[in-house]
Amino acid sequence: MSYEPIKFYQTGTFTIGNRLLAPEQRTGQADMGRTNSLNSGHRACQGCGEALGARYAIDAVMRATGNQMIACNATGCLEVFSTPYPETSWQIPWIHSLFGNAAAVATGVAAAMKVKGKKDVRVIAQGGDGGTTDIGFGCLSGMFERNDDVLYICYDNQAYMNTGVQRSSATPPAARTATTMPVGPEPGNAWGQGKNVPQIAMAHGIPYVATATVADLHDLEAKVKRAMEFRGARYIHIFVPCPLGWGAASHDTIRLARLAKETGLFPVYSAEYGEVVSVSKIRQKQPVEDYLRPQRRFAHLFGKNPNVEVIARFQEMADRNIRKFGLLDDNK
Repeated sequence: MSYEPIKFYQTGTFTIGNRLLAPEQRTGQADMGRTNSLNSGHRACQGCGEALGARYAIDAVMRATGNQMIACNATGCLEVFSTPYPETSWQIPWIHSLFGNAAAVATGVAAAMKVKGKKDVRVIAQGGDGGTTDIGFGCLSGMFERNDDVLYICYDNQAYMNTGVQRSSATPPAARTATTMPVGPEPGNAWGQGKNVPQIAMAHGIPYVATATVADLHDLEAKVKRAMEFRGARYIHIFVPCPLGWGAASHDTIRLARLAKETGLFPVYSAEYGEVVSVSKIRQKQPVEDYLRPQRRFAHLFGKNPNVEVIARFQEMADRNIRKFGLLDDNK
């Protein structure tokens, strides 16, 4: 892809200064003409990664399509906090689907646009990890298999946050949730479960698959733009920390998203027709403990007697991702 990572970072911060860049290098969020597709007034928690991810992604879609876009939204946190009847924070054509059929509804909308001859109107579907990796997985796989002209965006906060922080198939091992309590010989979520939907999407051979985080807005926007250059099924999986469900400070949302990538626990890459075409290299490798410790869902791994064995297993998982995707910069 044409995206070239911005190398300059402001000293002592986790942000990049848009004002220091040429206008063509700035993000869409730095543009006074941005659509604010998900506008102010919604009821997301302070520091909500999903609210950030949705605003960033949908504004980028609107920019790439000339504001010709329809969104289908699965039931979940994003739907609940943005549309408390009779109010809405969406400033786009927006359809609420059931928990598990956002991909199918979006497929129907795309078919309707095709019949009407409105080829310039693009369709996206969006949902959380529960509505994507679990309840909606069958509809999603069908959308991939048929190669329907829909971009599906998953906002992954790693549990069913809207209904009380229950485990999903995207919940990491050892994590505390309402259904995986930190008790017994192996506290928290079990190891060896779950599913990797970006890899499953790649196995379908669809035109475009990508992962991204809310910590790198340039990368996220570039991937959304690239996705809209294709016709057919596309999938973007965005890592969005949840302060409430993770037991993390609201001001640590971007920091945790960056650490997930910099540790190797969440590899950031893109693939076209089943083959990886780009990888976001780790800028400075961090130990997994720096990512785990600020989250109360992993508090049982630390304390007077840290569970060094489980922490080591996390490190092995991160190192395996680093080897698999070649995440370390060989020039350093």
